[in-house]
Amino acid sequence: MTTATAATDQAAPLDVLLVDAALGPARRLLPDRSTARWAVALARQPGVLTRRLAGLGAETARILAGSSAVAPARGDRRFQDAGWSDNPVLRRALQLYLVTARVADELVHDVDLEPRDQQRVRFLVDNLVAAAAPSNLPLVNPASAKAAIDTAGLSLVRGGAQLARDLGSAPRVPEMVDGSGFAIGENIAATPGAVVLRTEVLELIQYQPQTATVSEVPLVMVPPTINKYYAIDLAPGRSLVEHGLRQGRQVFVISWRNPDARHAAWGFDTYVEAILRALDAVEEITGSGSTMLGGVCSGGILASITAAYLAGIGRQDRLAGLFLAVTVIDNHDAGTLSALTSRRLATLAKQRSARQGYLDGKVLAEVFAWLRPGDLVWNYWVNNYLLGKRPPAFDILFWNADTTRMTAGLHADFVDLAVENALTRPGGLTVLGVPIDLGRVTVDSYVAAGIADHITPWENCYRTTQLLGGATRFVLSTSGHVAALVNPPGNPKATFHVNDGETRTARDARTWLAGTEQRQGTWWADLDRWLADRCGDQRPAADQLGSVRLPVLAPAPGTYVFDR
Repeated sequence: MTTATAATDQAAPLDVLLVDAALGPARRLLPDRSTARWAVALARQPGVLTRRLAGLGAETARILAGSSAVAPARGDRRFQDAGWSDNPVLRRALQLYLVTARVADELVHDVDLEPRDQQRVRFLVDNLVAAAAPSNLPLVNPASAKAAIDTAGLSLVRGGAQLARDLGSAPRVPEMVDGSGFAIGENIAATPGAVVLRTEVLELIQYQPQTATVSEVPLVMVPPTINKYYAIDLAPGRSLVEHGLRQGRQVFVISWRNPDARHAAWGFDTYVEAILRALDAVEEITGSGSTMLGGVCSGGILASITAAYLAGIGRQDRLAGLFLAVTVIDNHDAGTLSALTSRRLATLAKQRSARQGYLDGKVLAEVFAWLRPGDLVWNYWVNNYLLGKRPPAFDILFWNADTTRMTAGLHADFVDLAVENALTRPGGLTVLGVPIDLGRVTVDSYVAAGIADHITPWENCYRTTQLLGGATRFVLSTSGHVAALVNPPGNPKATFHVNDGETRTARDARTWLAGTEQRQGTWWADLDRWLADRCGDQRPAADQLGSVRLPVLAPAPGTYVFDR
C-alpha cells in the first residue's frame, strides 16, 4: 500500500503534464538539443570523461574478478531476491548495471549546463537507466525464472497476454490497479447524499448530514478538472467529505462533467460561471448568506479565480473564507521538471488539443507514468508481465486510473496561465470581463500542501500566502499529493507542520519552515478547528436534501461520475 501511494504521488507540475499530455511523452525519451549540448560539453572536458571511463573500467575488472563491493541501495525493491547475490552470474550482471548507471549519473552531474538542459538530459538518462535494469528481463530476473518454473511457464503466458491487452489501447503502460473489487457508489465515492443541481457543466452533490446539528455556513468543494471528484470522497473511513460531515459541516461537492469534442470551447469563463451557479444553489438550499469555498489542485485554481472575481465585482461577502489544498498559483520554478516546458511546446500542445477538441485523460495517465518510470512503469512491468500477477487492488490507484478529458479551451487557458504566471500579477488574467486580482481576496484562507508533492511543490503552494490579501494559515503535511488529501485520523505515522510564531507570514517558504512545529496526526484536525471558527453557530440539521426549487435529482455520487 505504501508503494502504491508513493507511485501516485510522483509526477510533475501541472503545466508540464498538460503540455506533455497533448504532445505525448515519447519525445522526452529521444535525444534532443539539450543532449547535443551535453555531448559537446563532455567533448570539451576530455579529462572528466577519461576519468569516469577509467573508473568504470577498473570497477568492471573487479566485478569480473569477483572482488567488487558494489551493491544496490538498501530498499531497492528491484533486487531484493536472494538470487541477485547468491548467483555469481546474476551478481556480476547486477554490479555491471549499477556501476554503469552510477557513471552515467556522474557524467550528467559533471557537466555545467543551463538548468533547463540539465533537467532534460537527466530525465533522458534516468529513463534509459531505468529501462536497462536487468530486473526488467524475463527469466534473467530470478523471481521471473522461479515463477516460470513453478507455473510451468503459465506466468509468462499470462504476462504476455496482459502485455498485448495493455498495448492495444491507451494508456500504453502496464495496468497499475486491479479494479475488479471496486464499485463507484458502493465502496468508492459512497458517502450518502444527492445531486441537487445539474447543469451542462457540473452536478452539485449535497451530502446527508451525519450529526444532529450543523454549522450555519456551508462548505462547497471544487475538485480537479483532470480527474474525477472522488479523491476527496474516496472510501468509507478515508474520505475528507465523510470526515467533514462527522464534524458537523454542511458539505457540498462539485462533480464535473467528463467533456468531449462538443464542449471544446469551455474555458475559464465557463467553469467559473458554473461555480457561481453552484454557489447560488448552496445559498438557496442552506439559507446562508455566505459559503466557505474550497478547491483541490486545478480546482483550487478555479476556486481562487472565482474568489477574485467576486472581490472584483464587490460581492466578496458571499464568501466566508477560502480553503485550498495542493494548489499551485505561482508557477515560477514549479518543480525540477518545469524545465521541460517552453512557450513553443506550449503553443504546439494547445494546437494539438484544439484539433481534437479535448485533452485525453488516458494520454495524461501515460505522461504520469513515464515521468517516474521506475515506480510507474517498470515496477508493474515486472509484476504484471514477468511474474504474471495482477496489480494490487488499491483505492487511490483505482481513482487514478479513472481518467477524464479536459476541454481544449480549458487546456489552453491552464497552459497559458502557467506559462505566463498570470495570477501573480493584478489584472494578468480577465475572467467574465473582470480583471483578476488575488490581492483583493481579503477573506481568511487556509492553504494545505504536501512536503513530498511533485505535482504541486509545497514551496509554490506556500507563495499563495503572499498573493492573497487576507490572513492565511499555511499547513504542510508530511506526505505527497494524493496522500495529503487521503489523510484520515488514525495513521500513527501522519504528521504536519504549522507555524504559529513570528515567521508564520514569512515571505520565504524555507524561513516559514524553519519556524514550524511538527505535530502528530492529520492536518484534517487542524482544518476542523479553523473551519469551526469561521462557519458560524450550530443549528439543527435539515431533514431533507435540496429545496423546493432545487429538488433531489439523483442519489450520490450522481451520473456525471460514470461518464467515460
